[in-house]
Amino acid sequence: MRDEDRLEILKKDLQMLTSSNDEYLEILLKQSKAAITREGIDLEIGIEGDMAVIQYAAYLFRKRSGQDTSMPRYLRLQLNNLKISQKGKGKMK
Repeated sequence: MRDEDRLEILKKDLQMLTSSNDEYLEILLKQSKAAITREGIDLEIGIEGDMAVIQYAAYLFRKRSGQDTSMPRYLRLQLNNLKISQKGKGKMK
């Protein structure tokens, strides 16, 4: 998926209609990708990797204005499942 597509999906997730926050959202997408990669997850797996990056970026955006800053359980489970699946396929060391 192209970066532009990820940005559009993220904006839909956050229910944003304008492009006023695009620069910030692009940075969040990069930060999300780096954080997930640091956990040892290969993001070159297709839609699952793309959606994990998008959902992580949405979490980062929402946590800055909320009181509950812990990672949502569904996102943690998704990342754990990706990691376990990749380990089972021998894609990780």
